[in-house]
Amino acid sequence: MAEQRTTCAIVGGGPAGIVLGLVLARAGVDVTVLEKHGDFLRDFRGDTVHVSTMTLIDELGLWDRFAELPWKPIEQARVVLDAGPATVADLSRLPVRHPFIAMVPQWHLLDMLAAAAEEEPTFTLLRHAEVTDLRRRGGRVTGVRWRDRSGEVGDTEHDLAAYLVVACDGRSSRVRDLTGLPLRDYPVPMDVWWFRLPRGEGADPAGGLGRVTEGRFVIMLDRGDYYQVAYLIPRGADAEHRRQPIQTLRDDLRELHPWLGDRVDGVASWDDVKLLRVTLDRLRRWSAPGVLCLGDAAHAMSPVGGVGINLAVQDAVAAARLLAPVLAAAPADPAAVDRAAARVQRRRWWPTWATQTGQRIAHRGVIAAVLGESEQAPGRERLPLPLRLLQRVPALQVVPAYLVGVGVLPEHAPSWARRDAQPASAKNSSALPSGSTNDSAQP
Repeated sequence: MAEQRTTCAIVGGGPAGIVLGLVLARAGVDVTVLEKHGDFLRDFRGDTVHVSTMTLIDELGLWDRFAELPWKPIEQARVVLDAGPATVADLSRLPVRHPFIAMVPQWHLLDMLAAAAEEEPTFTLLRHAEVTDLRRRGGRVTGVRWRDRSGEVGDTEHDLAAYLVVACDGRSSRVRDLTGLPLRDYPVPMDVWWFRLPRGEGADPAGGLGRVTEGRFVIMLDRGDYYQVAYLIPRGADAEHRRQPIQTLRDDLRELHPWLGDRVDGVASWDDVKLLRVTLDRLRRWSAPGVLCLGDAAHAMSPVGGVGINLAVQDAVAAARLLAPVLAAAPADPAAVDRAAARVQRRRWWPTWATQTGQRIAHRGVIAAVLGESEQAPGRERLPLPLRLLQRVPALQVVPAYLVGVGVLPEHAPSWARRDAQPASAKNSSALPSGSTNDSAQP
């Protein structure tokens, strides 16, 4: 079994893992990201890049590269109830440089971020690297064991020693399971069907559009030539619904949005409808000696608001800022590393709790009501009071726009990780100034 060494081993090449690796590498930290797949070309469901993440991309000097990706801006979120339409959030009112949400295929975003990270001399991305176990010594995690799944020479086992292992491997985190950290689950009233429908030009609604009526809740996101559709169903009802002919779903869609017409036939069969089993949970402790969990590995988010990716990225930036000074020391002090890892949870617990609390309120007060689990369903005669207020005072639409687009506690790139905008071919590297922590990271 071959043994390798690194300072920080990051398990999972999603947005949190790649951003953490990029920012740490710009501090001169030796970092290795282990991604079990050979590429990022998968059907990601989280393709929303919010204001806070685009601000970070800008601060990292990567906006010119991001601008070259195929993305579609969403400036408004609207909903249609039986009582009529209403605008819920208007991001164009935000006083920021990028006042919108960008819908971008996540594999394009990850390719761009990974390419920038690989320009740093201390960054390594291992593909086809499936973590199978944790290395331990004296009650401390000291690295990972991983299997090379490239198939070139058959599966081979490797040891990777590290001062810190960071779990960024999602809501089904293998690393989190191996640590045994205590996890708290919250009940959710729904699962979600994901599928696409063709979008026409002209009169077709742009941006984000929700349709809410008794028993049905459908969200359509404008992706340019198609809509990404989220169709909410009661928790655990997928198998029962799939026993019905696919025409049942088409008829539902046409009833909710008559303007779709024959485009509902774009859902050819149930194979076109993917199920997302919604999870809402949070670790009570995010770290243990030698290991730290971030993003969905620490707190799986509901699809409400589409904020999961952006919370994970904010976690990564905060973690890099707090960890870089101790990881950059040679050799790193394990006790100092553990103290810094614990500080990450203290920094990020409040925005996580606040966001999940808002999602739980939405689950109970809106989604459960619509899907028939509550007697307090939205009335048919008039819009609910909060929506009426948003229509009467449109300036208030900036409040939900800020909460979703920017978030409770946005993180900013530390000064030592910032760059001027660079084209895709540019190469940069920089080390964290000795003794600098840059804990504030606020511009």
